[in-house]
Amino acid sequence: MCDPEGTASGVLLRAGEVRAGAKLTRERRIPAQNEKELAKGPARLATALDITRALDGTDVCAGPGSPLSVLTGTPPPSDQVRSGPRTGIGGDGATHPWRYWIADDPTVSPYRAHAPRRKST
Repeated sequence: MCDPEGTASGVLLRAGEVRAGAKLTRERRIPAQNEKELAKGPARLATALDITRALDGTDVCAGPGSPLSVLTGTPPPSDQVRSGPRTGIGGDGATHPWRYWIADDPTVSPYRAHAPRRKST
C-alpha cells in the first residue's frame, strides 16, 4: 500500500536485477540473450518472477508466508537516483517525474517519448 486505505495509489516495478535464482529465472526467460535482459521491462520482470494475475491484490508487505514480498535492502546513493517522465505517456503525464531509476543500471529500459498511434486506413 502506498497511501492510506481508500486512496488509489500504486507502484509499477518496470525492471529488476536477478541476484538469486538465476537458473530458475533463465528457465522462465529462455529468449533472454544475456543477464541484463532477464528482467528488463515489466513483462519480462513478471515472467522472470513468475508473477501472474493470480497474485493481483497480494499484500507485498505482509512478510513471511506471502507468495510475493518486497524486501528492504540497501538503497543506492542518492546522487545515483534519477527521475523523469514515464515511457510512452502523453498528455498531462508526459512531463511529470513518475519514473525513477538508478543511473547507468543496465536493466533499465530506455526512455521513449510518447508517440500517438496512427489510425490505420
